[in-house]
Parts: sequence; structure tokens; C-alpha cells
Amino acid sequence: MARQKHKIKEIEEVLQYAEQNGWIIEVHNKSKSHAWGVMKCKNNDSNCWTGIYCSTSIWSTPKNSENHAKQLKRIIDKCIYKEDK
Repeated sequence: MARQKHKIKEIEEVLQYAEQNGWIIEVHNKSKSHAWGVMKCKNNDSNCWTGIYCSTSIWSTPKNSENHAKQLKRIIDKCIYKEDK
């Protein structure tokens, strides 16, 4: 089943980029927080740049959607498992 698309174009483009790089997108349909969902690296490795299972929140209505998209892309690009295509 396909995941729900993010309503902000810039963020949706980054989420598609994340999926192309093997990241897992979990949508929170009934969350009481401001997070639309979570983006997780498929690898669970202590050598990761954060030292823990890499995951970050995806905001539903960020103050600046362009900056939020850039932050998400930066996390993907810093992943030690990212393969340059």
C-alpha cells in the first residue's frame, strides 16, 4: 500500500528522495503531536553518525517548509549508508 503524500510539495519531494535511498517513512495518522510522521534509516548501526537508530520527525506544518525540506535532505545525505548514484 502506498503511503499518504505530504501536502507540502518541497517536503514530499524530499520524502521520495529518502525512499529512493532506502529510508522508511512512517505516517502518523492520528498523532496528537505536530509531527506528520517519522523518517527512519533502514540500518540500525552504532557506527551511524548519531550513534543510534537514525530517525527524525517530519512536521506537518513547519514554520518554513523549504528549510525543513533542506534539513531532512541533509540528514539523508549525511547517512554513512548513502550510496552515490
